[in-house]
Amino acid sequence: MGWAALAGSLAALTLGCAHLQAQPVDPMPAPYANQGNTPSQAPALTSELTQAHLDFGFALFEQLRQASPDNNVLVSPTSVALALAMAYNGAGGETQTAIAAALRLRGLDLDQINQGSQALTQHLTQLDPEVALDIANSLWVNQDLPVRADYIERMQAVYGAAVAALDFGTPAATERINRWVKENTRDRIPTIVDELPADQLLVLVNAVYFKGAWSEAFEPEQTRDRSFTLANGETIQHPLMAQRGDYLYLETDQFQAVSLPYGNESLSFEVILPAQGTDLADLAAELTPENWQSWMGDLRSRPGQIQLPKFQFDYEADLIPALQALGMGIAFEPGRADFSGLSKLEAFINQVRHKTFIEVNEAGTEAAAATAIGIMPTSIAMPPEDPFEMVVDRPFVAAIRDRSTGALLFVGAIVDPS
Repeated sequence: MGWAALAGSLAALTLGCAHLQAQPVDPMPAPYANQGNTPSQAPALTSELTQAHLDFGFALFEQLRQASPDNNVLVSPTSVALALAMAYNGAGGETQTAIAAALRLRGLDLDQINQGSQALTQHLTQLDPEVALDIANSLWVNQDLPVRADYIERMQAVYGAAVAALDFGTPAATERINRWVKENTRDRIPTIVDELPADQLLVLVNAVYFKGAWSEAFEPEQTRDRSFTLANGETIQHPLMAQRGDYLYLETDQFQAVSLPYGNESLSFEVILPAQGTDLADLAAELTPENWQSWMGDLRSRPGQIQLPKFQFDYEADLIPALQALGMGIAFEPGRADFSGLSKLEAFINQVRHKTFIEVNEAGTEAAAATAIGIMPTSIAMPPEDPFEMVVDRPFVAAIRDRSTGALLFVGAIVDPS
């Protein structure tokens, strides 16, 4: 069973031209992590980049949802965008232009992208001391092939990337990368790469880990098996949690939407439930960045009751077909791709793997994501309203977002919570 980018039922990062060759392993810098700082306002230079991440995230989500309309889907736009930003730093010419277009960067220059990525990462990981939110990057290079030292330095300085030189012809290389991913997702994603060719030039990896307790936990004794209607019309019995309270809520002819906050309420879990008789695909077609921002802006506090499924699942996808559809095809073409910013060798992207995990229960939500990009040489407050009732008993969309910047950490479609 897949995950649709935390959106089930729409429940909604100098040495000039010198090269690195056969360098020893550099010490692993600590990932960006929540250090218990008090929440701060969004740093400068994040708004345009956050908007680009939002646009890219919904476009990527829709590509993946269409590829698996009957399965759960879960994608982390933040993880994929940060990994692609690192690849973008090494791209040139038409390849760089294509990556920028896929990422919806709209004319941002390299310094703006890097400074914005750094500022957004620091903002997210310091947002709420009550929530665990860690973002880590790493760069794994072939010890026998040339990678520009200035590129490596930039990845370390801007993206906090851990760097190591490996012998990709040995199983130990894959094991090392997977161990790093497992550690930085707290065991939730144990592997991200399989066997790597001996002449793999490098692998870029991003990992995101999130664990947040609801601001108001669900009472376990209120959880009981209730009916949930699958997309095919079949009804199953599944545990639904239940709670009453005041929530940010929106209801239209098309859907109900509710926002469930974590911790100090900087981050929240968004659930969008299609109206009875409205298909999830029809609602997903309306899930544009403009509509999303309008819907989030229209949420108003209102008393009511929510019933929400408990669920847990893993999702994985090869992102190359989706990224090709978004206009990045040249980056995957040997002989046409240009990654002259990271190596003197001709090179192209030969893999983009994305894996996610999510668990939603009475206490809160745990979610993790990892993205690996392999680069291969070509040759070598309103008046009181009536209480609402929202029973999430059919496919829905879900998302985890930062309420201040709108940054979309996860978005997915849940069609089967079992």
